[in-house]
Parts: sequence; structure tokens; C-alpha cells
Amino acid sequence: MGGAICGACTHVNNNLKENAMKVAVTGASGFIGRNVLNALLEHHVGIVALTRNASRLSGLSKKISIVEMDISHSSPDCFHQLGKPDVLIHLAWDGLPNYKSLHHFETELPRQYQFLKAMVEVGLPSLLVTGTCFEYGMQSGPLSEDLIPMPQNSYGYAKNALRRQLEFLKTIKSFNLTWARLFYIYGEGQPKNSLYSQIKDAVLRKEQVFNMSGGEQLRDYLSVEEVARHLVQLAIRIKDISGTINICSGQPISVRGLVEQWLKKNNWNIELNLGYYPYLDYEPMAFWGTANKFKTFFKED
Repeated sequence: MGGAICGACTHVNNNLKENAMKVAVTGASGFIGRNVLNALLEHHVGIVALTRNASRLSGLSKKISIVEMDISHSSPDCFHQLGKPDVLIHLAWDGLPNYKSLHHFETELPRQYQFLKAMVEVGLPSLLVTGTCFEYGMQSGPLSEDLIPMPQNSYGYAKNALRRQLEFLKTIKSFNLTWARLFYIYGEGQPKNSLYSQIKDAVLRKEQVFNMSGGEQLRDYLSVEEVARHLVQLAIRIKDISGTINICSGQPISVRGLVEQWLKKNNWNIELNLGYYPYLDYEPMAFWGTANKFKTFFKED
């Protein structure tokens, strides 16, 4: 079904004014993607949701056009199939949460780059791509965008390589590029293997104990709704904002402290079995993002 457009969705919001911004979103049916679509609905923009399976986006607002396309087999005309958007918010990435899999740079990296390059070469003026805090590698403490990336797992390496490839592409093809480096995210609808979903499911199953790590590692967490709002803010003003920007709270919190917040907020009653799992070997014990760059751009918002 690569490159096919859903029959009723061949145009982007015809009721919008001719000069209204058009925003396309890849990975639209994913955890972050669905929240980005909701955040975009708060703005006067045309919205195109790109997905491999249109049935996964049933029930969306009629203001959102759905394009069914597999970016691995997209046609050279993909930019026009998406309604010639002004901005592409690129969230799609397969192979997670296995961060160590060679799939990320052997398979995912080349097909991601080829799709984005095709979009840019045909006329895409602005591109917002989500990166990852794993690009920073094992560096500890506050992580600013000025730090040299030192990825230590396959996923972080592939993401950082994609950023570099797009930066080289910019030297021969003019387009706006913003790289939004995501930290840790939680919220409703998150995949079952995430910490938030696991503890919620354990509570719903009325389990008495929840096994987890020692929980003393410091991380940077944002709700998925807030992450989506930040991404949309960047997309709307992408002509004024370029380069790499951390999407983070800027405030470290222990994993144990965060879980205890969830328990209190949701009135969940379950005992934490701390230290059951070892700490991950591809993350430092303490790191968080600096949010100064983002706050500077949006200090008036």
C-alpha cells in the first residue's frame, strides 16, 4: 500500500484559507503522533496524518486528512501526495524499544534518509525531525545542545547519523531543519513495555507488588501532551528556529520519585519492590536536559 492515498482524503482542509500553513505528520498513529495531531487542532493549519494503516486513525477529526503510505516504499511523488505541506513533523521510526538492535543503522537509517531527501528535493521547505537524548551517550549531568554527541547504542548512533546527513543535505539544498531531541516521555496510550503502562497495568490487575530498579537514577520526564505542544510550537515557527533543540523539562527527577508521584496522583495502591532489576548499562545514572534554548525562543508564549 506504499504511496496510496485514502480515497476521501486527497486534499488538505479545503475550507482553510489559501495561505494557511499545511503540516504533515509521519508516525501519526503512534503514541506521540496522536498527541501531536490533537495539539495541531488548536491551530489554524491544514493537517495531514501519514500512516501505514489508515484504520489505526479511525475516528479522527474531519479537519485531519489521512494519507496511507509506507515511507519504506514511498514514491518519488510523495511530497505531492501529502498535499505539498509547508512543514513535515517526522516522528516515524521502527525497531523500538530495542535500542541496541543493529536494525537502527542497517535498515532504518538509510530508508529514513531516502524518504526525507526525496521530500526535500521535490520541494519540502521545512523539516522538523525528532531525535533522542541517547545521542548524548553516557555523558552525565545537565545536557545542553552544545555538547558533542557521543552515542553509545545503535538507536542513538542512527539518529545522530540521520541528523548529520540532513545537515550535509542542507549544504546543497535549501530547506529549514529543526532537530528536536526528545528525553523521557510518559502518558496514556504509551506502549505496554513502558514504565508508566507497566505500573498502571499492575494496579489494574490488583497486584500487590511492582518490581523495578532501585529508582535512584535521575532522568528528565515530560508528559506526552506537553511534548506534543512543544513540537507543534516549533513546527509553527520553524522559519525562525533552526538547529538542535532539547525537548525536556530541564528538571532532574529520580525514577522512584516520579513513580511515587504517579501513585499519589492516580490514587494507585501498590508496593514498590526496589532493586529487583539492575540499572541499564547504556544510560548514565544521572542526566537531564537543559531547556534554556527552547525557553528563549518561546519566552513570550
